[in-house]
Amino acid sequence: MEFCINSARDSVSSFNCILFDLDDTLYPSSTGIAQAVKKNIDDFLVEKCGFPEDKASSLRVELFKTYGSTLAGLRALGYETDADDYHAFVHGRLPYDVIQQDHPLRNLLRSITQRKIIFTNSDRIHAVKVLKRLGLEDCFDQIICFETLNPNLPKSSRPDEFPVVLKPSPEAMKIALEVADVDPCRTLHGPLTSGSS
Repeated sequence: MEFCINSARDSVSSFNCILFDLDDTLYPSSTGIAQAVKKNIDDFLVEKCGFPEDKASSLRVELFKTYGSTLAGLRALGYETDADDYHAFVHGRLPYDVIQQDHPLRNLLRSITQRKIIFTNSDRIHAVKVLKRLGLEDCFDQIICFETLNPNLPKSSRPDEFPVVLKPSPEAMKIALEVADVDPCRTLHGPLTSGSS
């Protein structure tokens, strides 16, 4: 790590790549998207998994705390939850119209000369929809998302065979750096939170 710090200090430009989180980062939390995601997850637990309605919210929180996401938790508990079906349910019913174009953010991003990459636990469809709503779809060089971190996740498997990989785990960071083909010593990222799903 000391080598990275010294390398960054000695270079003309410390960083040549920036990893950006997506949800509640590129748009404000006041949009209510995070709350809508939580509601949709609760509905998924009730409608698709058969949990009692009065237990859904507490179960969602517990799975998130223990496994990093509800999907990861369900799979670890042995539920044959297909990631595409889960994301279609949880993100497919979001009120994307509350996300407005952000011209100042677009101008700021376009002025940054470093390579810019989205790094999110969300699925690609959600990431693309959010970027389009913000008017930022051409501001990023790459999207690293759920599918990037879990390219061969089968519908059913033992949890120890195919665990769901999510940031902020070291494995997720390793995959992201390899896929992006960036020097970790020259890559800037903010807090790598796991989001709300």
